[in-house]
Amino acid sequence: MNVLSEIAEILKGFEPVGLDGISGVRYMNRVDTKYLFSAGKLPDLLRMVQSHYRALEIERMREFAYKTVYFDTPDLLFYNQHVTGKLNRTKVRIRTYETNGLTFLEVKQKSNKGRTNKSRLEKEPGDMNHIEQSRLFLEELISPEAGSLKPVINTAFTRITLVSLERAERITIDYNIGWNNLRGDSLRMPFLAIAEIKSDKSTSLSPFFARLKELGVRSTGFSKYATGMALVNSAPRQNNLKPKFLLINRIKDEYYRNDAARKQRGDG
Repeated sequence: MNVLSEIAEILKGFEPVGLDGISGVRYMNRVDTKYLFSAGKLPDLLRMVQSHYRALEIERMREFAYKTVYFDTPDLLFYNQHVTGKLNRTKVRIRTYETNGLTFLEVKQKSNKGRTNKSRLEKEPGDMNHIEQSRLFLEELISPEAGSLKPVINTAFTRITLVSLERAERITIDYNIGWNNLRGDSLRMPFLAIAEIKSDKSTSLSPFFARLKELGVRSTGFSKYATGMALVNSAPRQNNLKPKFLLINRIKDEYYRNDAARKQRGDG
């Protein structure tokens, strides 16, 4: 059984929760903690946390495809905020939840105290280039940059969402990650998984955090947007992201080394 099939099988064993059941932990103002690791670790991680979390289920599905278009200014203000380590920074994106077609224009702002605030406006499904029609919403949040925003890169990934049975906490796990730009260039990272603990409190008491620690996975900042811009769009200041690229390469080596071992054993 390959890793993706194994993930799908393990998810069947989780107690389900619907959209109405996660409303209380859908924080728009929160603390986010991210973790990067090999997607090959996902089956073991899910087994380890199964008794502590429920899995989001919509129309009998527990794995969900997302598509995102990121926007930036002509001088790449938001990208540069991230790669230069600016504490107050912004992302603007249009995200489509492909399971139900819901589409939102989202402004994600991180404060110098490490808290993330997300504002969003529901849009028509399939309309991925409607910044102009949302000018008032954007001007309230990011004026004067609102008028100059253009789409710069697309991302796609699969997401699992877990909700704690014990505390106010939500976990997202993204994998099958890929990027493409407006020129037709693309990049995929099937070996990479990104977990994020979303909570209004410290993660130190989180069972998910404890299991990641057991697996040797440490928290690290990571932006799909900045990574895609650097690697696919050849955006400037790539040296600022070099530690992340080295980590990604180590994860890639681990994934394919273990994948080869699985195949030798006949597991994959």
